[in-house]
Amino acid sequence: MSLNTSPAISPDPIATESFKQGRGTDQPLFTRHSGNPILSREDWPYPINSVFNAAAVQLPDGDTLLLCRVEDRTGLSHLCAARSANGIDGWRIDSEPTLMANPREYPEEIWGLEDPRITYVPELGQYAIAYTSFARGGPGVSLALTKDFRSFERFGVIMPPEDKDAALLPRKINGYWAMIHRPVTPTGAHMWISYSPDLRHWGSHKVMLEARRGGWWDANKIGLCSPPIETSKGWLTIYHGVRQTASGSIYRLGLALFDINQPEICLQRGDSWIFGPEAPYECNGDVNNVVFPCGQTIGADGDTIHLYYGAADSCIAMATGSIRAMLAWLDLHSGSENSGR
Repeated sequence: MSLNTSPAISPDPIATESFKQGRGTDQPLFTRHSGNPILSREDWPYPINSVFNAAAVQLPDGDTLLLCRVEDRTGLSHLCAARSANGIDGWRIDSEPTLMANPREYPEEIWGLEDPRITYVPELGQYAIAYTSFARGGPGVSLALTKDFRSFERFGVIMPPEDKDAALLPRKINGYWAMIHRPVTPTGAHMWISYSPDLRHWGSHKVMLEARRGGWWDANKIGLCSPPIETSKGWLTIYHGVRQTASGSIYRLGLALFDINQPEICLQRGDSWIFGPEAPYECNGDVNNVVFPCGQTIGADGDTIHLYYGAADSCIAMATGSIRAMLAWLDLHSGSENSGR
């Protein structure tokens, strides 16, 4: 397959029944690749501090492309593309930054570019890259389009600070483009969705998922991870939650499902986290105890998901899972979308 445009995934009744009968409920939804981390600063063709939080897409020629956040030795970040025939090793990394900050034309980028997410948009025949642009006002959401990851049409900042963790849905919803993002307000950091007729002007802003309160694993601060996956049940979404502890933050992953035609409506939300920092490369780094995906590819079977994530803000790792298993898990482990507020 190419461009990750396979038909919407349908749930597997056998997998669902297996979960309901208690088989597999203790099995992890994601399995780490034995060769993790798959990319680190030692792999880079020019001097850097770290590489992490990569967007991912499968190209028409079958290659996997990761658009990586690279932090250089100034402390600022840019984006750099790495390509691989199998999405695991043999990476061909651009010899210089693929997308650099351009503060002269885009002053919102003066402190760098961070955390991209790629969506292939069939209607445009292009890839949409939502990324965080960082400047004195704080992080904002910027957008660029590309056909080849060599030249880019930049739209500039489309969601002003403080806002980040954004991705474009791959098709219009009721005639409008839809963007998921995460503004920060005095009441917390929640996931929102906004709509646009032209990718430049955004409105109809709606909260789609609130951070829970109290002692929950995803209390007070959540955000989108990789772009949502379209299934026959709805938009399957991996999100991150931040647990504040006496020794610092822990970034872990959870699942939610949103209505296919009204994605601001949450249909299911997992009660517990599904993937958290356990391996040494996830627990120790520039920022300890972080797993943070910004992209995934889907296998030719339409079910296998290859999740690419930043580990401890220091390297890139990959884990493999099943879309049908995640949908079955949600059937068993989701409560009210309002639970825990």
